[in-house]
Amino acid sequence: MDNKVLDRIEKKYLITKSQKRNLLKIIRRNMKRDSYFKSEVINLYFDTDNYDLIIQSIDQPIFKEKLRARSYSGYDRVFLEIKTKLRGKEINPGFKRRVMIKHQDFEELIAKKHTVLTLAARSIETKNDLQIAKEVDYLIAKFHLKPKILVIYNRESYQGENKLRITFDENLKYRDDNLSLFKGKDDKIYFKGKQNIIMEIKAHGVLPLWLVKILSENKVYPEQFSKVGRIFERIILEKNTARIHHRKEKHV
Repeated sequence: MDNKVLDRIEKKYLITKSQKRNLLKIIRRNMKRDSYFKSEVINLYFDTDNYDLIIQSIDQPIFKEKLRARSYSGYDRVFLEIKTKLRGKEINPGFKRRVMIKHQDFEELIAKKHTVLTLAARSIETKNDLQIAKEVDYLIAKFHLKPKILVIYNRESYQGENKLRITFDENLKYRDDNLSLFKGKDDKIYFKGKQNIIMEIKAHGVLPLWLVKILSENKVYPEQFSKVGRIFERIILEKNTARIHHRKEKHV
Protein backbone atom coordinates (compact mmCIF):
# COMPACT_ATOMS: atom_id res chain seq x y z
CA MET A 1 0.00 0.00 0.00
CA ASP A 2 1.18 3.50 -0.81
CA ASN A 3 2.10 5.13 2.49
CA LYS A 4 0.29 8.27 1.37
CA VAL A 5 -3.06 6.46 1.40
CA LEU A 6 -3.56 5.08 4.89
CA ASP A 7 -6.41 2.80 6.01
CA ARG A 8 -6.54 1.96 9.71
CA ILE A 9 -8.52 1.75 12.94
CA GLU A 10 -7.95 4.63 15.34
CA LYS A 11 -8.90 4.78 19.02
CA LYS A 12 -8.28 7.68 21.40
CA TYR A 13 -7.94 7.70 25.17
CA LEU A 14 -7.67 10.57 27.64
CA ILE A 15 -5.17 9.51 30.32
CA THR A 16 -3.17 10.93 33.22
CA LYS A 17 0.61 11.09 33.57
CA SER A 18 0.42 8.27 36.12
CA GLN A 19 -1.47 6.03 33.69
CA LYS A 20 1.05 6.84 30.98
CA ARG A 21 3.95 5.73 33.21
CA ASN A 22 2.22 2.44 33.95
CA LEU A 23 1.40 1.78 30.30
CA LEU A 24 4.92 2.57 29.11
CA LYS A 25 6.42 -0.12 31.35
CA ILE A 26 4.75 -2.74 29.14
CA ILE A 27 4.66 -0.83 25.84
CA ARG A 28 8.45 -0.47 25.86
CA ARG A 29 8.82 -4.24 26.19
CA ASN A 30 6.66 -4.94 23.16
CA MET A 31 7.23 -1.94 20.90
CA LYS A 32 10.09 0.26 19.81
CA ARG A 33 10.51 3.97 19.39
CA ASP A 34 9.20 5.35 16.14
CA SER A 35 11.66 6.83 13.64
CA TYR A 36 10.41 10.24 14.75
CA PHE A 37 10.15 9.37 18.44
CA LYS A 38 9.56 12.89 19.74
CA SER A 39 8.24 15.76 17.67
CA GLU A 40 6.23 18.95 17.81
CA VAL A 41 3.20 18.52 15.54
CA ILE A 42 1.55 21.54 13.93
CA ASN A 43 -1.87 21.04 12.34
CA LEU A 44 -3.67 23.79 10.44
CA TYR A 45 -7.31 22.90 9.81
CA PHE A 46 -9.21 24.25 6.83
CA ASP A 47 -12.91 25.02 7.05
CA THR A 48 -15.68 27.31 5.86
CA ASP A 49 -16.35 30.67 7.49
CA ASN A 50 -19.13 28.95 9.44
CA TYR A 51 -16.95 25.98 10.47
CA ASP A 52 -19.27 23.56 8.66
CA LEU A 53 -16.79 20.66 8.50
CA ILE A 54 -15.90 20.80 12.20
CA ILE A 55 -19.54 21.13 13.27
CA GLN A 56 -20.47 18.18 11.08
CA SER A 57 -17.66 16.14 12.64
CA ILE A 58 -18.82 16.98 16.19
CA ASP A 59 -22.30 15.70 15.30
CA GLN A 60 -20.77 12.23 14.72
CA PRO A 61 -22.20 11.49 11.25
CA ILE A 62 -21.73 8.12 9.56
CA PHE A 63 -19.21 9.73 7.22
CA LYS A 64 -17.03 12.75 7.98
CA GLU A 65 -14.18 14.46 6.23
CA LYS A 66 -11.48 16.99 7.20
CA LEU A 67 -8.76 18.87 5.39
CA ARG A 68 -5.63 19.90 7.23
CA ALA A 69 -2.03 20.90 6.66
CA ARG A 70 0.42 19.08 8.94
CA SER A 71 3.98 20.13 9.62
CA TYR A 72 6.67 19.18 12.11
CA SER A 73 8.90 21.65 13.90
CA GLY A 74 12.26 21.84 12.12
CA TYR A 75 11.06 19.96 9.02
CA ASP A 76 10.73 21.88 5.75
CA ARG A 77 7.73 19.98 4.43
CA VAL A 78 3.96 20.31 4.74
CA PHE A 79 1.56 17.39 4.35
CA LEU A 80 -1.84 18.33 2.95
CA GLU A 81 -4.14 15.63 4.26
CA ILE A 82 -7.72 14.61 3.57
CA LYS A 83 -8.96 12.62 6.57
CA THR A 84 -12.19 10.63 6.31
CA LYS A 85 -13.81 8.35 8.87
CA LEU A 86 -16.70 5.89 8.75
CA ARG A 87 -18.65 5.35 11.96
CA GLY A 88 -19.40 1.71 12.70
CA LYS A 89 -20.94 -0.24 15.58
CA GLU A 90 -17.64 -1.46 16.98
CA ILE A 91 -14.83 0.06 14.94
CA ASN A 92 -14.39 3.37 13.16
CA PRO A 93 -12.07 2.83 10.19
CA GLY A 94 -10.18 5.93 9.12
CA PHE A 95 -8.67 6.80 5.76
CA LYS A 96 -6.02 9.41 5.11
CA ARG A 97 -4.82 10.64 1.73
CA ARG A 98 -1.96 13.11 1.70
CA VAL A 99 0.39 14.96 -0.59
CA MET A 100 3.60 16.72 0.43
CA ILE A 101 4.81 20.18 -0.57
CA LYS A 102 7.49 22.57 0.71
CA HIS A 103 6.85 25.24 3.34
CA GLN A 104 7.50 28.02 0.85
CA ASP A 105 5.07 26.43 -1.60
CA PHE A 106 2.43 26.19 1.13
CA GLU A 107 2.68 29.93 1.71
CA GLU A 108 2.04 30.42 -2.01
CA LEU A 109 -1.03 28.19 -1.73
CA ILE A 110 -2.44 30.23 1.16
CA ALA A 111 -1.81 33.41 -0.82
CA LYS A 112 -3.79 31.79 -3.68
CA LYS A 113 -0.88 32.15 -6.10
CA HIS A 114 -0.96 28.47 -7.08
CA THR A 115 -3.11 25.37 -6.78
CA VAL A 116 -2.07 22.27 -4.86
CA LEU A 117 -1.79 20.42 -8.17
CA THR A 118 0.72 22.93 -9.51
CA LEU A 119 2.77 22.84 -6.31
CA ALA A 120 2.73 19.04 -6.00
CA ALA A 121 4.04 18.75 -9.55
CA ARG A 122 7.22 20.55 -8.43
CA SER A 123 8.27 17.67 -6.19
CA ILE A 124 6.20 14.70 -7.28
CA GLU A 125 7.16 11.47 -5.46
CA THR A 126 4.57 8.87 -6.50
CA LYS A 127 1.96 8.53 -9.20
CA ASN A 128 -0.75 9.11 -6.58
CA ASP A 129 0.51 12.60 -5.69
CA LEU A 130 -1.19 14.41 -8.54
CA GLN A 131 -4.50 12.63 -8.02
CA ILE A 132 -4.53 13.48 -4.30
CA ALA A 133 -3.55 17.07 -5.12
CA LYS A 134 -6.57 17.28 -7.43
CA GLU A 135 -8.81 16.04 -4.61
CA VAL A 136 -7.46 18.69 -2.23
CA ASP A 137 -8.01 21.42 -4.83
CA TYR A 138 -11.54 20.14 -5.40
CA LEU A 139 -12.41 20.29 -1.67
CA ILE A 140 -10.98 23.78 -1.28
CA ALA A 141 -12.94 25.07 -4.28
CA LYS A 142 -16.18 23.24 -3.54
CA PHE A 143 -16.52 24.39 0.08
CA HIS A 144 -14.49 27.64 -0.18
CA LEU A 145 -12.14 26.35 2.50
CA LYS A 146 -9.52 28.47 4.21
CA PRO A 147 -7.22 28.10 7.25
CA LYS A 148 -9.29 28.47 10.43
CA ILE A 149 -7.73 26.77 13.48
CA LEU A 150 -4.12 25.93 14.33
CA VAL A 151 -3.50 23.00 16.73
CA ILE A 152 -0.07 22.30 18.24
CA TYR A 153 1.15 19.53 20.56
CA ASN A 154 4.20 17.45 21.53
CA ARG A 155 4.06 13.83 20.39
CA GLU A 156 5.85 10.70 21.60
CA SER A 157 5.52 7.72 19.21
CA TYR A 158 5.99 3.94 19.39
CA GLN A 159 5.61 1.30 16.70
CA GLY A 160 5.06 -2.45 16.89
CA GLU A 161 4.26 -5.48 14.81
CA ASN A 162 1.49 -5.50 12.18
CA LYS A 163 1.74 -1.72 11.82
CA LEU A 164 0.58 -1.11 15.39
CA ARG A 165 1.32 2.46 16.46
CA ILE A 166 0.78 4.22 19.79
CA THR A 167 1.23 7.95 20.31
CA PHE A 168 1.06 10.20 23.37
CA ASP A 169 0.15 13.85 22.73
CA GLU A 170 0.85 16.46 25.43
CA ASN A 171 0.90 20.26 25.84
CA LEU A 172 -2.11 20.79 23.58
CA LYS A 173 -2.22 24.41 22.35
CA TYR A 174 -4.17 26.34 19.75
CA ARG A 175 -4.93 29.65 18.11
CA ASP A 176 -7.52 30.91 15.63
CA ASP A 177 -5.62 33.94 14.40
CA ASN A 178 -2.03 34.49 13.22
CA LEU A 179 -2.30 31.10 11.52
CA SER A 180 1.26 30.79 10.27
CA LEU A 181 2.74 27.31 10.62
CA PHE A 182 5.70 28.92 12.33
CA LYS A 183 5.64 29.49 16.08
CA GLY A 184 3.51 32.32 17.40
CA LYS A 185 3.35 34.08 20.73
CA ASP A 186 -0.43 33.86 21.06
CA ASP A 187 -0.81 30.11 21.61
CA LYS A 188 -3.53 29.21 24.11
CA ILE A 189 -3.21 26.18 26.40
CA TYR A 190 -6.15 23.75 26.23
CA PHE A 191 -5.70 21.68 29.41
CA LYS A 192 -5.29 24.44 31.96
CA GLY A 193 -4.10 23.15 35.31
CA LYS A 194 -4.64 19.51 34.32
CA GLN A 195 -2.31 16.65 33.50
CA ASN A 196 -4.25 15.22 30.59
CA ILE A 197 -2.54 13.27 27.83
CA ILE A 198 -4.20 12.12 24.61
CA MET A 199 -3.16 8.59 23.76
CA GLU A 200 -4.01 7.26 20.32
CA ILE A 201 -3.78 3.68 19.11
CA LYS A 202 -3.65 3.04 15.37
CA ALA A 203 -3.92 -0.53 14.11
CA HIS A 204 -4.61 -2.44 10.92
CA GLY A 205 -6.54 -5.18 12.69
CA VAL A 206 -7.32 -6.40 16.22
CA LEU A 207 -5.25 -5.16 19.14
CA PRO A 208 -2.68 -7.60 20.62
CA LEU A 209 -3.74 -9.31 23.87
CA TRP A 210 -0.92 -7.75 25.91
CA LEU A 211 -2.20 -4.29 24.98
CA VAL A 212 -5.84 -5.11 25.70
CA LYS A 213 -4.75 -6.46 29.11
CA ILE A 214 -2.78 -3.38 30.23
CA LEU A 215 -5.55 -1.03 29.06
CA SER A 216 -8.04 -2.96 31.19
CA GLU A 217 -5.72 -3.19 34.22
CA ASN A 218 -5.15 0.58 34.17
CA LYS A 219 -8.84 1.38 33.58
CA VAL A 220 -8.08 3.10 30.28
CA TYR A 221 -11.12 3.24 28.02
CA PRO A 222 -11.60 4.76 24.56
CA GLU A 223 -13.56 7.97 24.19
CA GLN A 224 -14.44 10.46 21.51
CA PHE A 225 -11.84 13.23 21.55
CA SER A 226 -11.33 15.30 18.44
CA LYS A 227 -8.62 17.85 19.19
CA VAL A 228 -9.93 20.39 16.69
CA GLY A 229 -13.53 19.67 17.71
CA ARG A 230 -12.87 20.30 21.41
CA ILE A 231 -10.79 23.38 20.62
CA PHE A 232 -13.54 24.75 18.35
CA GLU A 233 -16.01 24.42 21.24
CA ARG A 234 -13.55 26.24 23.51
CA ILE A 235 -13.11 29.04 20.94
CA ILE A 236 -16.89 29.50 20.61
CA LEU A 237 -17.25 29.57 24.41
CA GLU A 238 -14.48 32.18 24.69
CA LYS A 239 -16.08 34.37 22.02
CA ASN A 240 -19.53 34.15 23.62
CA THR A 241 -18.07 34.99 27.03
CA ALA A 242 -16.25 37.99 25.54
CA ARG A 243 -19.51 39.23 23.96
CA ILE A 244 -21.34 38.96 27.29
CA HIS A 245 -18.62 40.92 29.11
CA HIS A 246 -18.68 43.55 26.37
CA ARG A 247 -22.44 43.98 26.67
CA LYS A 248 -22.22 44.31 30.45
CA GLU A 249 -19.51 46.96 30.15
CA LYS A 250 -21.66 48.96 27.73
CA HIS A 251 -24.50 49.04 30.25
CA VAL A 252 -22.35 50.04 33.23
